[in-house]
Amino acid sequence: MTSRTHADRCPGVLRPWIADDGAIVRLRLIGGIMPAGSLRRLIDIAEEHADGTVLLTKRANLQLRGISHEDGRVSPTLVDALTAAGFLPSPRHELVRNVMMSPLTGRLGGVADLRPLARELDRLICSDPGLAALAGRFLFVLDDGRGDVGHRSLDVGVTAVDAGHGQLRIGSQHWGPVVALEDAPRRLVETARRFLAVAGAGDGAPWHVDELPGSGVELVDKPHQRDDRTHVTSLPLPYGIIAQDSGAAAEHIAVPDGELDRGIVETIDAHAAREIIVTPWRSVVLPDLENP
Repeated sequence: MTSRTHADRCPGVLRPWIADDGAIVRLRLIGGIMPAGSLRRLIDIAEEHADGTVLLTKRANLQLRGISHEDGRVSPTLVDALTAAGFLPSPRHELVRNVMMSPLTGRLGGVADLRPLARELDRLICSDPGLAALAGRFLFVLDDGRGDVGHRSLDVGVTAVDAGHGQLRIGSQHWGPVVALEDAPRRLVETARRFLAVAGAGDGAPWHVDELPGSGVELVDKPHQRDDRTHVTSLPLPYGIIAQDSGAAAEHIAVPDGELDRGIVETIDAHAAREIIVTPWRSVVLPDLENP
């Protein structure tokens, strides 16, 4: 069991990290998804309150830095602007809405569409006051059966094995039962609750399932063999235009150093349809475009 000496300090809007050049805030995106147009609003906010750029993280989230602060807090004006732009839907749970998902799920490849699962998982997390006690690094990972994110270090998750079922993950070492995907959000939240009960509270409490004795074996109801259908990996997502299963197109855009400035954002915004997807590879996908 890992020994911690302080509580998690992963930044959020209401709990920024104070760096030499100013405060850093992190904005959680469920599955990396945001509505088209919201990125343009965010670059406006970044230019007014931060250093004028938006950083993509390896967890498919967004980050602003170089923000003025007082007593370890950013200005209420910035908080209000981010809330109005839709980046702070649940202030109490902002640090724990860490849900990574296969970026093209439901659009290309994979064996299941996990977007409804991700939305329901977020709803359940935000409706449970106790889950706000999770560390800001506690991660839910949803792989749609293609193997693009399932290999990542995670705390709890699910890997789809067919269109309606997936196998639960408990830490990086343990597999749970195969369950109906519609039931997976409830099961994942229950496991997160059990983790908190076992981990306890205080500055020395573990942040991750793998930090528990036996890598969290006591969170597993009974041993389960890994389903053969979860032994999958996918090639890196190519940049450029990609044909979706529906006949529409997606465009995968490289973002140098994972940093967006106004020029890149305006290019993205001009081409986006309904949504923008931030990937765990610090790039951006524009889905549901007209096929050229």
